Amino acid sequence: MAVQPPPPLRTESVGPASAGGMGTPTAGTPVGQAPGAGSNQNLNQIVLEYLSKKGYSRTEAMLRRESGNIAFDATGQPVTFDDKFKGRRWHEAYSVVKTWIDSILDIYKPELSRILWPLFVHCFIETIADCFPGEGRFFFTECRKPFDDEHSDDLRALSNVQEPEHVQQNDIAQLYRTNKYRLTLSKMGFATLIEFLKTKEGEGGKSINFLINNHLDIRTVDRAAIGGVRGLQKLMEEKQGDEQAPAEDEGIPGHHPGSANLSPDATGALHRLQLAPMPMEIDLMDDVKAELNHEDSSNPPRPGRSTLVEQFEQRIKVEPSDDTAPSRDSIPFPPSTARDVAMEVQKVKEDRDRFRIEGKTGGVGPGVSVTMITFHNTFDTVNCVEFSDDNTLAAVGTAESYIRVWSLDNRALASPQDPPGFQPSSSRRLVGHSGPVYALSFSPSAAVPAPPTNGHTDHQSSPDSHPRYMLSCSADTTIRLWSLDTWTNLVVYRSHNSPVWDVRFCPHGHYFVSSSADRTARLWSTPQIAPLRIFAGHDSDVETVAWHPNGAYVFTGAGVGDKTVRMWSIAQGTQARIFTGHTGNVNAIACAPNGHVVASADDKGVIILWDLRTGRLVKRMRGHGPGGIWSLGWSVESSVLVSGGADCSVRVWDVQPSKETQAKVNGENGAVAKVDGPAINGGAVASKVGKVKGREQSTADMISDFKTKKSPVYTARFTNMNLVVAGGAYLP
Repeated sequence: MAVQPPPPLRTESVGPASAGGMGTPTAGTPVGQAPGAGSNQNLNQIVLEYLSKKGYSRTEAMLRRESGNIAFDATGQPVTFDDKFKGRRWHEAYSVVKTWIDSILDIYKPELSRILWPLFVHCFIETIADCFPGEGRFFFTECRKPFDDEHSDDLRALSNVQEPEHVQQNDIAQLYRTNKYRLTLSKMGFATLIEFLKTKEGEGGKSINFLINNHLDIRTVDRAAIGGVRGLQKLMEEKQGDEQAPAEDEGIPGHHPGSANLSPDATGALHRLQLAPMPMEIDLMDDVKAELNHEDSSNPPRPGRSTLVEQFEQRIKVEPSDDTAPSRDSIPFPPSTARDVAMEVQKVKEDRDRFRIEGKTGGVGPGVSVTMITFHNTFDTVNCVEFSDDNTLAAVGTAESYIRVWSLDNRALASPQDPPGFQPSSSRRLVGHSGPVYALSFSPSAAVPAPPTNGHTDHQSSPDSHPRYMLSCSADTTIRLWSLDTWTNLVVYRSHNSPVWDVRFCPHGHYFVSSSADRTARLWSTPQIAPLRIFAGHDSDVETVAWHPNGAYVFTGAGVGDKTVRMWSIAQGTQARIFTGHTGNVNAIACAPNGHVVASADDKGVIILWDLRTGRLVKRMRGHGPGGIWSLGWSVESSVLVSGGADCSVRVWDVQPSKETQAKVNGENGAVAKVDGPAINGGAVASKVGKVKGREQSTADMISDFKTKKSPVYTARFTNMNLVVAGGAYLP
């Protein structure tokens, strides 16, 4: 009996194949001829997407397993592997590169070691995606240790990826797969790496080359031409220093340092910022001058001391510079009142009579005094501590959903709504939130002395100058405005859909900004219940916010999966700068009073200073112990920074930048000439950083270290007289 030949295959268009992927061969491709490698790659992808869409997860896994020994390079050519690799091919490929970098010359090791982290992530993800979960978990456990300190949060998130389906569901895995990890290497270092991979093509070199071409954005620079912190001499000097710190242009998303333009084709030019102080109202200026003239005539200054009018004119005098001031029309404020006049007069007095701090000279730091206010019997329920600008009130937000306010000058906190016979005390309890309170912010105030009575001078401040309002935010997703006159809740602001981590009043009042776990920050005005701006762009929770001194910009800091600091324009509602370089969650931000430098701190105990005009990292400072930094504050002269954190200490830092890290601004558009930007070691450090007997050694930038007994420091800031006020809760 003759065997009948099988019937011919019918070619039909099904689903996405109708576009030429799986259906009838397109013109120019004869039937029976094998399509190109690029077509094979597209075909596999189309089939996998179709199976995933239809829910055929087992079939998809089988197809991935069968095609697991095939990958494609950037040109679409198939990259085959020997059978000995199978599930371990990515592990073997990574080990080859890791061993080579560990044994390479010291001039290349610091920069090339930065490539190991993205290679580790993608080798792990590819192993899991190829349906080898056992090998993937073994590789993850075996090779993660070098990255535990710097990338602990990402490792924690990736540890949940154990099956191919998890790769599509894990946010961190998708973040790395859909974005290219940016690195800056010297031309010689990059050429050495590529040459090594060519010699190891059969041992995993092709697979590493595949990852570099598809998932990394490597920018090469000429170290000999640039010099500075990229130079050979600098690398050798800091061989034992902070060489493992990332550059500010490293990571995801890749971008020009400081630039908010994330396009791969973006230039290095930065938008010019308006960093000068906000101009004062003409009427307010005239009223303040009149009051200062009256003060000078009533209480003439001592010989050698300037008058209050001279001090005021020096403050408002605009020095010739490239900085421009924001327009009052673009950021409208309500008309000034008599209270504003009194506050401005008091600020001029404090500016003239303050303790001067000029920074570190001759290796010796200035003497700084710290007043520490400790709260006892809190039973570890305090989430935040805040002081008013006039230093008359202290408030804490608790995990038990209420707020407690104390009078620091021991006056009774009375209210017109108190019932007859009520005896007010020096503290008040505010109840309204239904979740833990995470942050507080007092409205602007100044310690205006009370007028003399019966010929006697009253050393207490005038009640008219006390803060009138306080903001609070909570896990209940709301922000509340409290009256400090009646001690009642005035407004509940609802817009965030996740816990609100931080809230800050504008330096001029009226506006405030909040940050939340919904990955946004929002701008509000106190009279309106809806936000005016929504600042969206972070890839994770926005942990903290801060204002620029002129009120035209806000800063936001993010946590796991992002770890960037971003600067937003209030008038345009857009990003003005992005700063990358932190390895931990950004917990605190503070902008210098001169408006040119912003400091940010993370839970790794690292403080980074950023130049706003150039968008570049100025310096990196380290010294706090485990637990992270929770608060930052600047001296009036912008010469000294103070920090407080979980290690029960208040530390004072010199912020004078190292000459080697100064970038130049050229051109009308503020283009940055990246002369010696810290792309390899992440910025100049004044001294070696290491560990002594298990304790973190501070950089030479640290001036003073004030330790408490067992009180973590929740907040630390300078007053207008340059006295440091810190607060914490005693934890026995």
